[in-house]
Amino acid sequence: MTEPAPRSRRKRMTGKERREQLLGIGRTLFAERGLDGTSVEEIAAAAGVSKPVVYEHFGGKEGLYAVVVDREFERLLGLVTDALLAGTHYRQKLEKAALALLEYIEESSDGFRILVRDSHGGTGTGSFASLLSEIAGHVEHLLAREFDRHGYDDKHAPMYAQMLVGMVALTGQWWLDVRKPGREEVAAHVVNLAWNGLSGLEPKPTLDPKRRRKERERLRRVREKEAAKQEKAEEKAAAKAEKAQRKARRDEPAKPDQFEQLHEHDQFDEHDRPDEPGPAAGLGEADELDRADEPGTPGPQPAEETEHGLDTPAPGRSY
Repeated sequence: MTEPAPRSRRKRMTGKERREQLLGIGRTLFAERGLDGTSVEEIAAAAGVSKPVVYEHFGGKEGLYAVVVDREFERLLGLVTDALLAGTHYRQKLEKAALALLEYIEESSDGFRILVRDSHGGTGTGSFASLLSEIAGHVEHLLAREFDRHGYDDKHAPMYAQMLVGMVALTGQWWLDVRKPGREEVAAHVVNLAWNGLSGLEPKPTLDPKRRRKERERLRRVREKEAAKQEKAEEKAAAKAEKAQRKARRDEPAKPDQFEQLHEHDQFDEHDRPDEPGPAAGLGEADELDRADEPGTPGPQPAEETEHGLDTPAPGRSY
């Protein structure tokens, strides 16, 4: 009868290994359930140890949670800080920082969930608020130098730093669950808004400088074409309006000028008074006497007595 094979003993972990095991298990449970929803019993059962082992290494779940948060805090802060220092151009720095955050979210989703779920403003070191404040401090120094270089007031640099960091962080929280579009496309759109503003958004943002230059050149050609088309349309509309005005002037009846109107009025007056005498017929007897009294005006001549009787004066003879 064969003897049963001895049961293999499980390899005993060192203190360091056990600590790392508990940190990994705690990280997963805290991300899934939060600090309040996770118990020491659940952590110990998942690790295959008794509760005293957890207390021995961390003093309880709160101690374990604090170490997990601090680790994630330092990791994300380091990634973003290195990205800000790596870029040569300020747009490139912003691109790298946004991409670093999205990469962390994609590769360490549990860690990011822990940072944003239970960490609120005023909870001290390791909270998400303090993390953003640390990152904003680095961004503030970069903005202050850039503001000075352009002659802007650098006292507003802290405010702008909070705006930029908050925009990227909130976008990251949204993307944590949706995961669409891809991280590079999301980073390109974030930088598009931060760098260009709403009034100058690029239709097809990208992190590739060469593609960005090509897109700008394409947009320039499109705008020039649209401007030329608009100018041509305006010229055509102006020509059409002028043609319509000329046609309207041709179609309306001719109006006599002022002189012609006065002349027609005078003719109407003359024809309207047919019985009135002319200038000579209008002189009465008194008018004839008045003319006779005028010097140099011959008066009525007496009739000359001839053999045939009275006759009119001979021409040229005066009496």
